[in-house]
Amino acid sequence: MPKTQYNITAIPAFTDNYIWCIHNQTHAAVVDPGDALPVMEFLNNNKLILTDILITHHHHDHTGGISTLLDNNAELTVFGPQNERIKGITQRVAENDVVTIDSLGIAYSVLSVPGHTLDHIAFSNDTEVFCGDTLFSAGCGRMFEGTPEMFVHSLDKLANLPEETKVFCTHEYTLANLAFAKHVDASNNDLHEYANWAERQREEGLITLPSDIKTQKLINPFLRANDPKIQSFLQASGNLSIQDSVSCFASLRALKDNF
Repeated sequence: MPKTQYNITAIPAFTDNYIWCIHNQTHAAVVDPGDALPVMEFLNNNKLILTDILITHHHHDHTGGISTLLDNNAELTVFGPQNERIKGITQRVAENDVVTIDSLGIAYSVLSVPGHTLDHIAFSNDTEVFCGDTLFSAGCGRMFEGTPEMFVHSLDKLANLPEETKVFCTHEYTLANLAFAKHVDASNNDLHEYANWAERQREEGLITLPSDIKTQKLINPFLRANDPKIQSFLQASGNLSIQDSVSCFASLRALKDNF
């Protein structure tokens, strides 16, 4: 598929969600529309025709707007996981499938990234990845359904994308994640520089996303669970069973849940 020009715009929803809108001058696709109203307002204000929806997992703040958007346009293509609980999916996809958005001339490969939920998928191409709640800036999602082994494998899969890949996650959790990251990785200068930037962004009312894979590999403790410094911190904190990246991740996730 030839390269096309398009933009990616964050549509705020709820208190800290972002619904990502991929669009050119005439057409659009949205990722994880938990609320239809802000999507419809954005489309109307920008005179865009919605043609496609991408869904990463079943949680309501990512799927709640599907039915209303379909009611307004029954011809929408809704790509989503192999999970019958998600109503409105018109094309269920899995690992290595390719999703094509014809109206925008864009294709995305599907990655299976379970951990936050078992059905979680991501959509990636040469320049961006829409990773839902699997990978956040400086953090990762809560482990509601998966196992540490599963989650580490999913994060490794994302970390192995090209370093310039932009990371479009779906929550403005960055400052809270950075506070935890600095707690467990206090000597990381890259982390402190990024935190200073993120704080300035939020002070100015700007979002902190997208990030990129290169940055996340430098600052995100959940992508650095094999780092001896982080493992030593956890051992000194009483987590004496830290032996590898999986046990380190499990301890990090448990610590973050109560941070």
